[in-house]
Amino acid sequence: MINVGRYNELKVLREVDFGVYLEDELDGILLPKRFVPEGLKVGDIVKVFIYKDNEGRLIATTQQPKAQVGDIAMLEAKTVTPHGTFLDIGIMKDVFVPRTKQLADMHVGKKYLVKIYIDEQTNRIVASEKLDVYFDNENLTVKRLDLVDLIVYRKTDIGFVVIINNIHSGLLHHNDVFEKINIGDQLKGFIKKIHEPDEDGKLKYKIDVALGKPGFMKVEDESEKILRLLKENNGFLPYHDKSKPEDIYAFFGMSKKTFKMTTGNLFKQRVISFDKDGIRLI
Repeated sequence: MINVGRYNELKVLREVDFGVYLEDELDGILLPKRFVPEGLKVGDIVKVFIYKDNEGRLIATTQQPKAQVGDIAMLEAKTVTPHGTFLDIGIMKDVFVPRTKQLADMHVGKKYLVKIYIDEQTNRIVASEKLDVYFDNENLTVKRLDLVDLIVYRKTDIGFVVIINNIHSGLLHHNDVFEKINIGDQLKGFIKKIHEPDEDGKLKYKIDVALGKPGFMKVEDESEKILRLLKENNGFLPYHDKSKPEDIYAFFGMSKKTFKMTTGNLFKQRVISFDKDGIRLI
């Protein structure tokens, strides 16, 4: 079965002057000559991305798209028409976003966060900027402290709405952000808290997330960083519990809370000592 909008591993059926045809249980799918790997011959298996051309024919390419069907990605607008916008997906054929699937007018050269999917009527790859309909916060696949992949979706007064594992939506509060982040950024984080559904009939869970790793999993990683920096600075660093949070983050790339928890753990292990004006490697 051919999966349009995804990678497929297909056998070479026959060679022609303008490329090769790949097995699809019908007449074959064309892999144009410019994309045929050197040395490929009949009977070989090749990994290709499948899409439909303007005439609705299946076409194969060895180009690597920026996203596949089911992915959420930041893509740049290349052409704007009265009916919609074409975005650069990284292959010869751009992906189309109908006007009905746009949040606002799109502009050439700007990037937009979209979901890639297959249009049921045409069976072609298309995209939508309206992502909320794809989030499922009723049937959770995560639990507290799980490590997750995050995509920054939009900014609110209290933080950033993020997409969790391409399935759920969650909130990253401003007081848990210690670096500059932008819409479309892909980050690593963990589930901080799952709120029970409101009594409003919607029965949807609200999820809080934080960046990095939870608890002592984070401490172990940050411990190595602090020890490395101490060794690179002759065993002493002028940072302590009275240092400004922004100074600690600028040097260590971690929050003051994490810094205090990590150095406290190193102190208990008798690896470092606390001086009046900093920390010292023992």
